Amino acid sequence: MLCNICPRKCNTDRDSGELGYCGEGNSLRISRIAPHAFEEPVISGTRGSGTVFFSGCSLGCVFCQNRDISRRGGAGKIMSCDELYDAILELQDSGVHNINLVTPTHFSHLLVPLLKRAKSSGELKIPVVYNSSGYERVETLKSFDGLVDIYLPDLKYYSDELALRYSNTPDYRAIALSAISEMYRQRGKYRYSPEGDLLLSGVVVRHLVLPSHRKDSIDLLHALAERIPSSDILLSLMSQYTPDFALDTPYKNLHRRVTSFEYGSVCDAALSLGFDGFMQEKSSAVSDYTPNFK
Repeated sequence: MLCNICPRKCNTDRDSGELGYCGEGNSLRISRIAPHAFEEPVISGTRGSGTVFFSGCSLGCVFCQNRDISRRGGAGKIMSCDELYDAILELQDSGVHNINLVTPTHFSHLLVPLLKRAKSSGELKIPVVYNSSGYERVETLKSFDGLVDIYLPDLKYYSDELALRYSNTPDYRAIALSAISEMYRQRGKYRYSPEGDLLLSGVVVRHLVLPSHRKDSIDLLHALAERIPSSDILLSLMSQYTPDFALDTPYKNLHRRVTSFEYGSVCDAALSLGFDGFMQEKSSAVSDYTPNFK
């Protein structure tokens, strides 16, 4: 397979054992399968979200908190599609509220048939969450139409310069906004369970506020509101930026946490634009909330 799944279009022959930009070959490599309690409340609920953390990533952010698994040569176990299928059903049996595919993009060609099997058989009865960086090809997302119930993308940067500096993706904004528009086309306005405590369908856009870049965050929220009705999606504004993962970078602004003023001004902008969703306590800005992949 010459891989062009993600916007990198690196054209790598993963069937031959070559690794793509994502650092992965043509076998599923998975770092963690377990209930996870620290997603948004409407995702984690009371029994947790059934997370499947895939190894590798098409970005490579300099401040990545999951670098143990996202970087080339990181942690992970090779699994067959049948093994993952069984593991997902076991997660469902454990009582989790949904199946949460974390950074799945580069394994899309394997996950689409797996999800088709799970959905058509009726064995998978809980929502599927597609939890990604937002750096997606629309063509790839279309292959998941009808298979994903909840899209949970990041939306990281407005500035192309910042995207290049921190994630080596100078085209991030345009690609991510197009991807989120496709996600919204598929799922439409978000929908809760009858009890109103769990999300059943829709799009939740996550944005991590970075130190020194509150203006970029505000510009990004305006760009999102211009593309998609702010009342139809949920926004998760995160203050959890943790400098622990960026201390080896030359960017001194990333060596500190986000201030209350920075985060508060972005929250104010979100409210003024009519977004509903979630805001974090400053106490979340610690590395303790990062899953242990060792």
